[in-house]
Amino acid sequence: MSRRSGILEFAVLGLLRESPMHGYELRKRLNTSLGVFRAFSYGTLYPCLKTLVVNGWLIEEPGNTREDALAAPLTGRRAKIVYRLTAEGKEHFEELLSQTGPDAYEDEHFAARFAFFGQTSRDVRMRVLEGRRSRLEERLEKMRTSLARTRERLDDYTLELQRHGMESVEREVRWLNELIESERAGRDLKGSESGESAQQDTTSGSAGGLPRPRDLPGTDTPGDTAT
Repeated sequence: MSRRSGILEFAVLGLLRESPMHGYELRKRLNTSLGVFRAFSYGTLYPCLKTLVVNGWLIEEPGNTREDALAAPLTGRRAKIVYRLTAEGKEHFEELLSQTGPDAYEDEHFAARFAFFGQTSRDVRMRVLEGRRSRLEERLEKMRTSLARTRERLDDYTLELQRHGMESVEREVRWLNELIESERAGRDLKGSESGESAQQDTTSGSAGGLPRPRDLPGTDTPGDTAT
């Protein structure tokens, strides 16, 4: 499985965990809610859906709205298919949510993971955020070293572009620092409550008062680092 298709499968499972959807509704949500899938076609989504059905993670059901019921006789077309997450699909998605390997820190995958932080446990959120920050700090150090080595050979416009790239990464690192501090503060606050409440919070999807994701890769912001 390619990295891109893996991200798509993860996003589809996550959206269908919220509610069953038609393929068109899924594509719209992927385009509008998850910036990483801005340039996206149903021709890409359809094979992914079929694969998930074959794996037993989704089932196909006929549309049950009045409009769907009228679609076939009026247009000669088949009624829309609704995709629903199975129990196995939900279990698989929860397993994916718990993973915090290096792929979770990359630009596109991190954007998709962050979109479902509301369904992710706090400890996993922390590991992903800290891993992403470490990855960007490494990238930033390489950019600074490269710029220092080539500065005198670059014209003014290329130099400005390099600086802009560094500033974008620096902004995201600051944003990640704010998120990490918010997560830590939320954990400490809950830790002062009853043991039962604190235990529930460690698996809660509640993110509390998080900073605005202005530099999240895959969103239409100046700090966008996704490709």
